Amino acid sequence: MTDLGLLGIGAAIGVATTAPVGPVNIMVIQRTFRRGLFAGWSAGLGAVVADALYAAMAAFGVTAVSDFVQTHAVAVQFIGALVLFWFGWRIMNAHPHLDGDERDSQRGFIGGLLTAFIMTITNPGAVLGFIALFGGLGDLAPAPGDWIGALTLVAGLIIGSSSWWLMIAGFVTLLRGRMNDIWLMRINRTAGVLLVVFGIAVLGRALWTLLS
Repeated sequence: MTDLGLLGIGAAIGVATTAPVGPVNIMVIQRTFRRGLFAGWSAGLGAVVADALYAAMAAFGVTAVSDFVQTHAVAVQFIGALVLFWFGWRIMNAHPHLDGDERDSQRGFIGGLLTAFIMTITNPGAVLGFIALFGGLGDLAPAPGDWIGALTLVAGLIIGSSSWWLMIAGFVTLLRGRMNDIWLMRINRTAGVLLVVFGIAVLGRALWTLLS
């Protein structure tokens, strides 16, 4: 498999793992409506950083980390659920305005990056999912010890997922000009409720694992 082929496979995996609707998708949409393109895209980039870390662990065969995550999956899920509850509650009770100053946009960029990173890094299924995906590539996967190939695969994932988030944020930006503060309030409340629902689902899964 050529480096270009691995780059393409990584990009496809990046899109496939970010496209399904989840907490970060909701955050990207909400932040783009509230603060604009780059603030929304930053939320996606936070998830990209976390996914890249987990993907690198899977691609380079860092089994110690995956074993730790699997062993402490319930604790990690509880933390993830609390994070979703907290951010969902904050969004529901925010009083947003479409017109923000430059400092607000800067806080939006940094805040979005950190928020999405925490949401993604506290998902223990992410590293296990990448292990399963990379393991399922068969002959298409980099050979053991092929560090350049593994790095290319991860780089492709970063390119694919970053491009997806930019596309989503760009699409929402096109709609943003037609919205007012009332619409933004509704979007915030909907996003907050969905994040709480995701948190309940994560908490339920953790409790099921703990009691079963």
